Formats: sequence, C-alpha cells, structure tokens
Amino acid sequence: MKRSVLFITGTDTGVGKTVLACWLTRYLCDAGARVAALKPVCSGGREDARRLHAAGAGALTLDEINPWHYRAPVAPRFAARLEKRRLKPAQVLASVRRIQKRFEIVLVEGAGGLLSPLGENFDSRDLILALRATPVVVCPNRLGAINQILLVLEALPRGVAGKAQVVLMSPARSDAARWSNPQVLAERIGRRRIHELPWLQHPTEFECALANRRVRRAMCSLVRALEL
Repeated sequence: MKRSVLFITGTDTGVGKTVLACWLTRYLCDAGARVAALKPVCSGGREDARRLHAAGAGALTLDEINPWHYRAPVAPRFAARLEKRRLKPAQVLASVRRIQKRFEIVLVEGAGGLLSPLGENFDSRDLILALRATPVVVCPNRLGAINQILLVLEALPRGVAGKAQVVLMSPARSDAARWSNPQVLAERIGRRRIHELPWLQHPTEFECALANRRVRRAMCSLVRALEL
C-alpha cells in the first residue's frame, strides 16, 4: 500500500466529515493499513477529535490528533484571536508531516468548509495544496448539493479538483434530489468519483456501521477510487 495523504473537506460545517473520517479510518485499519486520522484545528469543543481517536484505536494521542483547539464555536482563526493566540500554516504542516513519517496513510479532516479560515491567512485549500493531498469532498445528499459540490471543486486548481472524490451523505429524511444528485454529478465529473453513504442512527458505533452492507460497499468503492 503506497503512502498517501487524504484531506477530508466539505461544503459546510456539520455535513458529515467526521463520520466519514471515522468510518474510513476503521475500514482501513481493519484491512491492515497503518492509518493516522487527524483534525489539526478545531473550535467549539473536541468531540470530533475524540471520535477520531476512538476510530484509530489509540494509534495517536488526542493531542497528536488535535494540537490546536479553541473554546468559541466560531471559525478557528477568530476563536484563536479571542484567546489571544495565532496559528500559522507552517505549524500545522510541520505537525502533519511528523505524523506522515510514521504511517502509510494520513487522513486530515478540515474544520468547516473548504475556505473557512483555520488560522492566519490559510484555510483547508492551502493545506491541501501544500500537502499535495487528495481531496475528499463531503456533502449532504439533498437539494442544493450539486451547486455546493461544484463550487468547492471550482475553488480548487484544475489538477487537484480532477482527482477529488465526492461523498454524498444521506440525511435522515430524503428528498427527491437524493436520487437525481448522483446522476447529475456523474454527468459532470464521472460516476467513479461519486460515493453514497447511508444515514445511520448511531454512526459512531463503528463496528455496527461497517457491518452495514451499503457502508462497506461505499468504503470499498472510495478506497478503490483513491487507489489506496
């Protein structure tokens, strides 16, 4: 298995990035890969980082997964300023690269959407480019998803956008767009790059989630598309 850096970003906050990161981490671990799941920056609590810690079965400490965390539930750059702190991209990149030396696959989860400010003059897009990471774009599978996903892809350089994978997260209640979104996106970016995950009532029960046939099928197609 080759060394890879994946960057899980999304169309917004609360779209399912952490759920995907946890499921993918556990799936790869079960397949025998040496995987690290990181959320370098977060604000408004560390629950996402704790879930990644659980998914990784203790391969990293909580502080290795999430070195920078702030109390206020606003964009990390502004949450940091409220605490009279400043975070520069070089600090985050150095932290991720230290972890890279120890693992075959590193999953990095961003905070908020692609262009949400993480620190002083940088966002998830900047980290994707600096790490030469493959983006995985997460979006709820509902009305509006097509526009949101295409805007995220448009915001990336063409070469990077061309290798990005898209994960559609099914909501608890579906609308008609759930069925048409994958078809329309397939016409724009190709069916192989689109992966659909079902809604589960208890997504953090990892063993139960990965026992779900639809989840495993989606994880398999994503891993294959990422060439891991």
